[in-house]
Amino acid sequence: MTVSIWRRACLSLCLISLLIPSPILSRSSSAQTQKFELTVDSIMRANDLVGYEPARPYWSQDSQRIYFRWKRAGEARLKEMDLYVVNRDGSGLRKLTEEEAKLAPPAFAELSKDKRLSVFAEEGDIFLYDHAKNERRQIVATTEGENSPRFTADQKHVLFVRQNNLYRMSLEGGTLTQLTDIRTGGSVAASPLPPPPIGAAGGLGGAQRQASPPPPVNSSQEFLKKEERELLQTVRERAQNREEQEAKRKANEKRKPFSPPSGQAVSSLQLSPDSKFVLATVIQPPTGAKNSIVPNYVTESAYTEDIPARSKVGDAQGKSRLALITVENGESKWIEHGLKEAAPAQPPAGQNPPKEKDRDVQLFNAQWSEDGKQLVALARSADNKDRWVMAIDPASAKVKVLDQLHDDAWIGGPGAFALGWLPDNKTVYFQSERDGWAHLYSVSVEGGSPQQLTSGKFEVSDVRLSKDKTKFFFTSSEGSPFERHLYSMPVGGGERTRLTTMAGNNDATISPDESTLAIIRSYSNKPPELYIAPNKANSTASEIKQVTTSPTEEWLSNNWIDPPIVTFKARDGADVPARIYKPANWKRGGPAVFFVHGAGYLQNVHKWWSSYFREYMFHHLLMERGYLVMDVDYRASAGYGRDWRTGIYRHMGGKDLSDHVDAAKWLVAEHGVDAKRIGLYGGSYGGFITLMAMFTEPDVFAAGAALRPVTDWAHYNHPYTSGILNNPQSDPESYKRSSPIYFAQNLKGALLICHGMVDINVHFQDSVRLAQRLIELRKENWELAVYPVEDHGFVQPTSWADEYKRILKLFETNLKPAAQPAAPANTNGRKAKAK
Repeated sequence: MTVSIWRRACLSLCLISLLIPSPILSRSSSAQTQKFELTVDSIMRANDLVGYEPARPYWSQDSQRIYFRWKRAGEARLKEMDLYVVNRDGSGLRKLTEEEAKLAPPAFAELSKDKRLSVFAEEGDIFLYDHAKNERRQIVATTEGENSPRFTADQKHVLFVRQNNLYRMSLEGGTLTQLTDIRTGGSVAASPLPPPPIGAAGGLGGAQRQASPPPPVNSSQEFLKKEERELLQTVRERAQNREEQEAKRKANEKRKPFSPPSGQAVSSLQLSPDSKFVLATVIQPPTGAKNSIVPNYVTESAYTEDIPARSKVGDAQGKSRLALITVENGESKWIEHGLKEAAPAQPPAGQNPPKEKDRDVQLFNAQWSEDGKQLVALARSADNKDRWVMAIDPASAKVKVLDQLHDDAWIGGPGAFALGWLPDNKTVYFQSERDGWAHLYSVSVEGGSPQQLTSGKFEVSDVRLSKDKTKFFFTSSEGSPFERHLYSMPVGGGERTRLTTMAGNNDATISPDESTLAIIRSYSNKPPELYIAPNKANSTASEIKQVTTSPTEEWLSNNWIDPPIVTFKARDGADVPARIYKPANWKRGGPAVFFVHGAGYLQNVHKWWSSYFREYMFHHLLMERGYLVMDVDYRASAGYGRDWRTGIYRHMGGKDLSDHVDAAKWLVAEHGVDAKRIGLYGGSYGGFITLMAMFTEPDVFAAGAALRPVTDWAHYNHPYTSGILNNPQSDPESYKRSSPIYFAQNLKGALLICHGMVDINVHFQDSVRLAQRLIELRKENWELAVYPVEDHGFVQPTSWADEYKRILKLFETNLKPAAQPAAPANTNGRKAKAK
């Protein structure tokens, strides 16, 4: 009885407490926020700390709502991002239920010209989404699997690919018509071609394997077949009947079948807007290429399993060709580029000159004009040094070169493979580094010189046309190489208008009515968030709405710096940009650490949130421990034009490394860094530079951590490496002077190598081969840390933490003054008190 009374009293008190505001409960949540602890373990919580970037925003077709993918900090790491929606005024942010997400407008679909319907594929079937009714309708449901749906130019039909052929379905009566009769002979190897160049997407995809043709008949078998037919009446009658039926079938065929050569297959199909032609891309897998494997030791089966991987640079590469198929009768023509190799030198007297050879050139990114009368495509040479814009006559399949870009190094840069039509159906736009910077150009298909539409020491990327096709929208670094903004410009060139105002990086998605922008924006010390702003110049702060706040209160409680950007002079006179992390209590004579970004062609000195955000936080930890940290946009980094990009041609570890050596000298002279206590670390390309630094500049760098490093470029992939170093069999000197494994004998300082064992990008084999080389050289001042379940980019927080504790220990042990030994680190990365 007493217990019951006590329970009722407690319940009454609980109800009263819910009705009367508590001074503790009504406080801001930040008052109870846990203060951020700057340790390796804390940092390596990564997205669970800084949050997840809002991703893939897209608008409803009435321009009233924005859909985007997002996940809040603390949600399951491996869980997929949820679909969120917000109104265009920034109100009503909410996460959709699974059922609501299934019924939401599709993110990747083609919109009809009247903006009423979108067509898309999902799980092998074709759907329409009605934007007025906000509902989807399935129009194709088969077991075969369909893909790549599009509307026809008249908007009365939907095109799609099924079993390697192109079909057209009427939206009114549902009539289905097969437009091609493609019969692929032979089997096609998986991944027969390297990844297409940036911008080479487009077209209707869907190559599938088909049964192999009967094997060829040799002369002996053919003799027996002939004898049997002449000898036996029954066999003779059967053969005659079969031949008559075959002749009758061929006479009644409306279109000829298209059969690529044995072993080749159609990878994409594009119907011309006038429905007269189908453009087929045919792929031919490489002959004799050898793919590597990556052993996976930690598996569900408990057995070691092989992961099929890529081939290596210089090995045989796949090829592609374009064919034009006439829809009415199936007649086909191969598109021949007509480009020849350079004329050979004069032969010795009495010898005939060698025959002229076709140049190894691939055509890609073909684009039909809106009226269907013209076709243009890009072409790139296999040696990476030439790129052409070509006009193709659909009727004859003959080509005409509209523009050629040559680079003694290699073709590249932002937008290098962009191509599109202007509304007159006579002019195409493309991008080029012709003047040393990635700019926008146009050229008439009727001939004439290309017209440069933008110019200046900045780069243009992500070009698209406005809805009425009177102006371009594009992203540009105009004004500062350390920021990115959205601009507009008339299609004929002229004044450029900046449309975003927030400092940093602005990745804008324009609403269908082009009045509003959904912007993924970030700053140096502010992770990416979704903002909504007017699509106009000079928007005020009050007009811009922030939709998301991704980091935890714990992370926001820390004082994260905006690293200042500095420049120093390289030995060749170039001004090299860098970010610097300098302790507030810096004393001359202290140690320094360089962080070397990966990818080579990537920018990390800028005013936006870095993809290396773990390293950004780690640099704060290093600052707290007395290190000055520097992050250099060395030669070959992105964002600084053609000459900067190609500064490493035929010598990786040349100017890109000397920029770091020059930066070290600058730190000694300008900031008083101890020249004998400089270290560096980085992953992938950054790991490669770390090894080159430790092996070829051993008196400059006392310690280095090479993470997932390339140790021998002859073992990396073809698309990336062949452009920079050519092929190893034709230019072995470039590979030897660029590969750290050939300089390992010069190691003096302390070296840490870390590598994931299931890395399918830079294979673990790279570090294993280097380890063997160091063993054979009897080197003892190095160690190798392996991560059995990690690919190139680590996933497990425990792996990240283990790796960075080792890096910290490397620097604390080797870069701190001998008179002041570093305090040992305990298990959570905090300094222990000296006894």
